[in-house]
Amino acid sequence: MFIVNVEGAVHKDGQWLMITRSLKEENAGGTLSFVGGKVDKEGSSTLDILERTVKRELYEEVGVEVKENVTYVYSSSFVTGDGRPVINMVFLCEYDQGTPYCKSPDEVDSVQWMTLSEIRDHPQTPPWTMESVQRAEEARRKLK
Repeated sequence: MFIVNVEGAVHKDGQWLMITRSLKEENAGGTLSFVGGKVDKEGSSTLDILERTVKRELYEEVGVEVKENVTYVYSSSFVTGDGRPVINMVFLCEYDQGTPYCKSPDEVDSVQWMTLSEIRDHPQTPPWTMESVQRAEEARRKLK
């Protein structure tokens, strides 16, 4: 069975909302990332679970709210260090309100707005995060 994970790519004023993942995180601790998390079970039948999860994670982890519509960017898969398969999906989200802060210190060490070049040059940006940022930027430009 796959773990399903979602990430929110939030863009505002030429910058992306990024976090440094807590070192307490079991996967990729200390790396730069979009905000995200695992999809929870919600009963036998539910609608828009991925979209609601990305909105919930943004609010729970960094206190930011996004507008209603989120746009699917792409999906990928990986296997955690302990062998669990994960499907990861990135959604482009339009910022609505809230000043980002480390609301969930067990998951987030720091929060920052960063330009594409700052993300690219950051020593803690793993290749998969750069891939997600580049794809989110392409999606954002297409929607303009």
